[in-house]
Amino acid sequence: MSSFKSPDAFYDPEDSQLVAEAKKEQAPEVDYSYTERDVILYNLGVGATEKEMQWVYEGDDQFAALPTFGVVPQFAASSGISLDWLPNFNPAKLLHGEQYLSIKTPIPTSGELVNQARLMEVLDKGKAAAVTTIVETRDKATGKVIFENQSTVFIRGAGGFGGKRNGSDRGPASAVNAPPKRKPDAVVEEKTLPRQAALYRLSGDSNPLHILPEFAAIGGFDQPILHGLCSMGIAGKHVLKTFGPYKDIKVRFAGVVYPGETLVTEMWKEGDKVIFVAKVKERGTTVLANAAATLVDASAKAKL
Repeated sequence: MSSFKSPDAFYDPEDSQLVAEAKKEQAPEVDYSYTERDVILYNLGVGATEKEMQWVYEGDDQFAALPTFGVVPQFAASSGISLDWLPNFNPAKLLHGEQYLSIKTPIPTSGELVNQARLMEVLDKGKAAAVTTIVETRDKATGKVIFENQSTVFIRGAGGFGGKRNGSDRGPASAVNAPPKRKPDAVVEEKTLPRQAALYRLSGDSNPLHILPEFAAIGGFDQPILHGLCSMGIAGKHVLKTFGPYKDIKVRFAGVVYPGETLVTEMWKEGDKVIFVAKVKERGTTVLANAAATLVDASAKAKL
């Protein structure tokens, strides 16, 4: 068994007492079972089409989950970590900042998994807290790790508890991924569907921000917004179709997408890494930044 379960697995001498105690808390393990139907629903949710049989028809020889399906099983576990110990914690002021997914083995198209979540890093940003949670997803029968997710959320108004201000180097999970100063090696455009958020939420993220206009208005949005993880899935699909399979992917959520808008993914291949930026064509805004995927086969040429 990994040191993941040890109370001191993420001990940091710079942490305040408050954070050190919170890190020792062990969230209960959360089971996740899924079928080929769930895989198809996710693939459709991030824009797979009826012509892409390998993603929408379970009888296809190449039938597979898109790599970013890995953010789905961990969802219930990561939201099970309590942040009530933070000063002035208000869930309405929580923003999903970054996501890192590492894919450890080929993704089964159905299975029984178990998720374990831990607090990994907590930063005091003065007026806000930045909290990174790590979730390990294992095969229930064999104990083999399938996915590792690291999610960073920012909670406005919850700073001032002391301890670290700047994060540790977490390798590809915290890499800056600045795009090279040259034209992208590949660009893919995809118009999202007006119903995209309504479809994507069926994969487990049922936050009303993505479906209820009155709830979105409270958050300051004109209409419900697309899930950040859906935008990540669409851009991840563009990387896969252009450069082939990858073993990890990281994004920073830099802006919002409204369902029906066009997502443009600009990609640069740098060694075994594809650095990418996703923008909304209609408004010219960047929605995914500091983003990259590490290719399984670095010698792969662009398929475009």
